[in-house]
Amino acid sequence: MTDMPEDAPLAALLPATRRSLLHRIAVAQADGRSPSLVAAVARGGEIVWEGSRTMMPGHGPDGDVQYRIGSITKTFTAVLVLRLRDEGLLDLGDPLGKYLPGTGAGEVTIAQLLSHTAGLAAETPGEWWERTPAELRPGLADVLGAQPFRQPPGRRHHYSNPGYTLLGSLIEAVRGRPWAEVLQAEVLEPLGLDRTGVHPEQPHAGGWAVHPWADVMMPEPAEDLGLMAAAGQLWSTTRDLARFAVFLMQGDDRVLGADSVREMRTAASPPEPGIADGGYGLGLQLLESGGRKLAGHSGSLPGFVAGLWFGESDDVAAVVLANCTSGLPASTVATDLVRLVAEAEPRIPEPWRPFREADPVALELVGPWYWGAAPFVLRLTADGLLELTPVGATGRAARFRSAPDGTWTGLAGYYAGEQLRAVRRPDGTVGHLDLCSFVFTRQPYAPDAPVPGGVDPEGWRGIG
Repeated sequence: MTDMPEDAPLAALLPATRRSLLHRIAVAQADGRSPSLVAAVARGGEIVWEGSRTMMPGHGPDGDVQYRIGSITKTFTAVLVLRLRDEGLLDLGDPLGKYLPGTGAGEVTIAQLLSHTAGLAAETPGEWWERTPAELRPGLADVLGAQPFRQPPGRRHHYSNPGYTLLGSLIEAVRGRPWAEVLQAEVLEPLGLDRTGVHPEQPHAGGWAVHPWADVMMPEPAEDLGLMAAAGQLWSTTRDLARFAVFLMQGDDRVLGADSVREMRTAASPPEPGIADGGYGLGLQLLESGGRKLAGHSGSLPGFVAGLWFGESDDVAAVVLANCTSGLPASTVATDLVRLVAEAEPRIPEPWRPFREADPVALELVGPWYWGAAPFVLRLTADGLLELTPVGATGRAARFRSAPDGTWTGLAGYYAGEQLRAVRRPDGTVGHLDLCSFVFTRQPYAPDAPVPGGVDPEGWRGIG
């Protein structure tokens, strides 16, 4: 086994926290009966802990040993699609057939494919694709089959491996190069993920199946996935994946900016039984656990399980990789590692600092507002957004970004994409706010504002 040395940098975790992490992966490897398990935790943009357990004393893997990561590959594919969108080469609302005709699934949108709401089958027709040669599926028709749909497009979340195969082919069609080449040039190289790739390079783990009722095992085949590569081909390490998780939290303008990675981890389809209970974003699973919101992805292929999860508010990410087909819940272990760090060593907030130059229009809008008789407060946040929050009761909270025309656009939730507009009086002062046809006033049902339905001329009164 390995653990962070005692002379680790100041950013490293406390000894008690490190022991808790080591204990968690030791229990996971023993109970899950995995030949090996390796894990890493990142905080503050850096890897602060690594640990491993193995059945071979003195031969524990480190953060440089490759494992197959299965469906975590989908997150990499989603990053490539968002890059195409950000470059203006496609729109997420576009139908697939605009760029990739003749698939039999051309009416589904790119966004539906990213969020698993296209209604496509979960798996390919024929034999189990993860354990059979790619030559059995030489074309997209072989991946999709004669009846590719299981649900009407856009109705519900239905996880689909063929759907991400289509996204891989979409990337190739738009870029004019193989998916693997595009991934290498546009994501892996800029982020310095030099131990991530479509084929294993030494040192790498072998995949094993462990008998469910006896302590014996057998090797699993390591098939090349061919057209299915964009759904699950990649090999990687905990160090590379921890860096990738940091990117998914912070963004990197060389690959995707902060706004786009935030979009990836925003729910695009609702929860369904059998998936993370926070829903699914654009290439990221979402989870609510212990009062904290996490994003990430699980992965599995014959002989391997993987989990990558991070909590943005705690600024903690964890990766767990193991070389067993089943029995070890890698995603659960990874989320536990995030929780252990977040609870043992809560994030210390940045010092408060005033704005260097606050938006004078935004300052004019901050303070209490009322939707009818319901109180809200509008605040200007450090990142220049307006944040609308209900006061003392449930209500619709929202954040808004300023637009060049002087309005503000909702970023998430009920008001996502909706317009917040300050309506001024003849003298230029703000009379009320108009949000999605709702009138917000400085006093409850202010009589001088155009409240829909009007305001009783006798005003507020008691029972007489």
